[in-house]
Amino acid sequence: YTPSWIRYPRLAPLSITKPPRWGRAVGMFIVAAMRHLVFALAVGAIASVASAAHRSLKPLDSGRSRFAAAPRARAMHMCQLVRRAAPDFEAEGVFDQEFLNVCLSEYCKDRGQYVVLLFYPLDFTFVCPTELTAFSDIYEDFQSLNTEILAVSVDSKYAHLAWTQTPRMDGGVGELNFPLVSDITKSIARSYGMLLEDEGVALRGLFIIDPDGIVQHMAVNDLSFGQNPEEVLRTLQAIQYVASHPDELCPAGWTPGDRAIPDSVVGASEYFAEMASSSEPTPL
Repeated sequence: YTPSWIRYPRLAPLSITKPPRWGRAVGMFIVAAMRHLVFALAVGAIASVASAAHRSLKPLDSGRSRFAAAPRARAMHMCQLVRRAAPDFEAEGVFDQEFLNVCLSEYCKDRGQYVVLLFYPLDFTFVCPTELTAFSDIYEDFQSLNTEILAVSVDSKYAHLAWTQTPRMDGGVGELNFPLVSDITKSIARSYGMLLEDEGVALRGLFIIDPDGIVQHMAVNDLSFGQNPEEVLRTLQAIQYVASHPDELCPAGWTPGDRAIPDSVVGASEYFAEMASSSEPTPL
C-alpha cells in the first residue's frame, strides 16, 4: 500500500512541506519589525508618564513663581511692547468709594496724559498694600508731570471697594489717589504678558505709556518684592526730558538738573571729557 500523499504530492500535509527561502526571510522581517514596534511603544509610554509627572510638579511656595519658567511666547510678547502701542482696554474699577469705567485711551489720547500702568497680584495680600500706598503717597509728584496712575489686579470691583475701605493698619490701602481696575476676566494682564496662567494672577508689572499710547518703559518683578515709586518717578522724568529735548540723551542715574548727553559725536566726546575731569581726585 502506498499512501495517497506520496502518490499525489499536492495532498501532502502542510507540516511536511518545507517553506521556501523567501518565506522564511519575510517571517524573520515581520518578527523583527514587531519587536521594534513594541519597544517604541514602550519608550513612548514611559516618556508620556514622565512628562505628565513633570507638569504636575508645583513650586515649594506657590506664591513665588521664580521656580517656574515663563512660556517663551509670552516673554517675546513682553519685550515687543516697548516702543509699541499699549493694548487698550476698558474695565470697571473703584475710585473715591465709587464704581467707575476706566478706559486707557481716554487718559492717553483724549486727555493727553502719561499713564503709569501698575499690575499687582491680589488685594488683601502682604506686599501689595505697601506698593500701592507708596505710589499714592507721592501721587502729587506724578500729577505734576501730567501723569495718571492706574493699578490693575484680577480681583473683582467689590474686592477693590472692600480693600479701600480697610485701614492701612489692618492690611488695607484706605483711600487711594488713583483708581483700582478690576481685571476679573484676566484679559488685561494677558494682553500685556503679565498673567501667570497656572496661578491665575499677574506679575508685578509696570508700564509707562506716553500720550500717544506708546509704551516707553516697562519693569517686571516677581510676586515677592514690589516696585520703587521714586525710581519710577525718576524714569518718567527722563522719558519726558528726552521727549522735549530730542537732541539729547539721559545717562544712567540722570535726575532733573543733571547734564544730558548731546546726541552727536562731538557733543558726546565733550560730555565724557567733562565727566572724567570732574571725577578726578583733587590733588593735595
